[in-house]
Amino acid sequence: MNVVVAKNAGFCFGVRRATETLERAISEGVGKIYTYGDVIHNRQYLDKLASLGVKSISGAEIDAIAADSTASSPSTVVIRAHGIERDEEMKLHGIEASNPYFHVLDCTCPFVSKVHRIAEKETGEDTVFFLIGSASHPEVKGIMSWAVGEKHVFLNADSLESFIISQNDEKLSAKCVVLAAQTTQKLSEWKKCQKIVQTHYTNRKIFDTICSVTEDRQREAASLAPTVDAMLVIGGADSSNTNKLCDVCREACPRTYRIETADDIPTEIIGTLYKIGITAGASTPDGIIEEVKTKMADIETNKSFEELIDESLKTINSGDIVTGTVTSVSGTEVHLDIGGKTTGIITADQFSDDPSAKLSDLVKVGDEVKAFVIKNSDIDGIAMLSKRRVDSDACWFAMEENAKNGAIIEGKISEAVKSGLVMMVNGVRVFIPASLSGVPRNGDLTALVGTTQKVKIKEVDVQKKRAYGSIRDAARAERKAREEAFWSTAEIGKWYTGTVKNITVYGVFVEIAPGIEGMIHISELTWKHIRHPSEVVAVGDTIDTYIIDMNRSEHRISLGCKTEETNPWRLFTEKYSVGDVAKVKIVSFTPFGAFAEIVPGQDGLIHISEISRERIAKPSDVLTLGSEVDVKIIAVDEEKHKVSLSIKALGSFESAPEEKVEKEDDSDGVVYSTDAPEQSVYTVE
Repeated sequence: MNVVVAKNAGFCFGVRRATETLERAISEGVGKIYTYGDVIHNRQYLDKLASLGVKSISGAEIDAIAADSTASSPSTVVIRAHGIERDEEMKLHGIEASNPYFHVLDCTCPFVSKVHRIAEKETGEDTVFFLIGSASHPEVKGIMSWAVGEKHVFLNADSLESFIISQNDEKLSAKCVVLAAQTTQKLSEWKKCQKIVQTHYTNRKIFDTICSVTEDRQREAASLAPTVDAMLVIGGADSSNTNKLCDVCREACPRTYRIETADDIPTEIIGTLYKIGITAGASTPDGIIEEVKTKMADIETNKSFEELIDESLKTINSGDIVTGTVTSVSGTEVHLDIGGKTTGIITADQFSDDPSAKLSDLVKVGDEVKAFVIKNSDIDGIAMLSKRRVDSDACWFAMEENAKNGAIIEGKISEAVKSGLVMMVNGVRVFIPASLSGVPRNGDLTALVGTTQKVKIKEVDVQKKRAYGSIRDAARAERKAREEAFWSTAEIGKWYTGTVKNITVYGVFVEIAPGIEGMIHISELTWKHIRHPSEVVAVGDTIDTYIIDMNRSEHRISLGCKTEETNPWRLFTEKYSVGDVAKVKIVSFTPFGAFAEIVPGQDGLIHISEISRERIAKPSDVLTLGSEVDVKIIAVDEEKHKVSLSIKALGSFESAPEEKVEKEDDSDGVVYSTDAPEQSVYTVE
């Protein structure tokens, strides 16, 4: 019996993160530990937690627990991977803020949190929110609690379409339809729902919220199921993603069984089927998967005496694959016991591709070796075998699985040929067409020779020993994965340290994560008035910035650097008032005065009439750019952020005291005196 375990079986990232966080808290002995609802949907794991003193609670118990949380008896509440409802989450964090002995560990899966943010920010009175999922599931209840306005949950595509048909089209057409899915939703069902909404509504927003791990697990199960005689899907009855896995597997393999532990393995498959596939839901611990796998192996080894007799009498033919135990190793050959009266022999050149390798370094007596039968002599009782052939076939079959799964693998480019590149991966020759190499048309392919590249396997023909892949598609997939990782945690107000990649007249583009760029508009770059961003930054500079706004569907991110703490007006008003004296720097001249920097980013105007008591023709007659002078603040416009300054009020730049001017009236000969008229106060930004 051949048992194949799916690569993506078991804990997903979110569940593993939640269980590891919880187990770390238990080991650190942080006091009483509670989980808000079942942390994951696995009965065996929950029983283990209960035995360690961890209690699963509901919202009704929170107040009592908070009241009992003291310095001598602190409490920690762990939010489950599925998340909780909005009001419950707000209440928990509110209690945490007021009680230093009550702690919250938010283990909500990042993919679930992402759907919470979508429901919160993309819904309103002018929208209708459609969520595809199970209305009674904790994750769905949590998501729906964040949505505003009209909202509905649909179990599948049929219920969604029935609802749409039964509604008044005019009622819904006036609103924007927002569509999302429970993160563990069945992929094929989600695609049907997308098509239905696209058919009925033009004013729509569709968010692909199915967890990428869930997608990978379902695709792998769909690929494995047709190749086996039966599928075992390990997971709890309450696990949504486990039940979806069962649905996926049954479409290709009718003999699909959901089990929780090794004790549930159905007796009807034991000894009757050749190949068994195993996969598991996201809440299934690795230990349970290993127990099922081990029990299946034990079933294989616990054969009856009659079965062993039958095996000893079976014939060995050329082309068979046999497994034998090493009985001796020499410098040139390895001998195997392959059952019955036949001895298997593998020569050095059929054992390894490396001619310099020593057999004694590669294998020892007692090891099990799988080999291909080149030829067999019943008379001599000797079968000539090839381990290289099995290894090669295994690599080709593995490569075929990679192609089915769209896997990305890594290998070294060995040569450039006329139409592309050749990469060697575990002895398999993978051809990469020039158009899929990522090198521009008519570019130099030889530049990649000797480099290690990631490639997505597109197609494999095991019989013809042909495989081809794409460096370009691998790069796209990695870029998409990076984007998914970024968008799952990105939120307005979050700070990043980025690198300036490009500068335009209207702003700068900053890379805040690998392959993720946002734009800082010139108005958000600095409080200081600038004509061009290059006045304050250069390409390659490192810059601290935060998200002002973002649009995932359009992949647009607006960034900013200005904060209220660095607002020049705030810095000025905190330091100075009308009547204060300040040392300022002359930064520019106008016909009516001089502008001076009081604090970085905030200027004030020294009107020409306030520079000196003497009449001057222009400010530069008295002042020079870049010089520092003392001034008195004579007026502040809070509304327009304008400041008027005066040198004259301090007596600076005066050559003589103010004099009275005698003037003769030509009409009557009377002489009279007058003071120089007062100057008006001028303020500009």
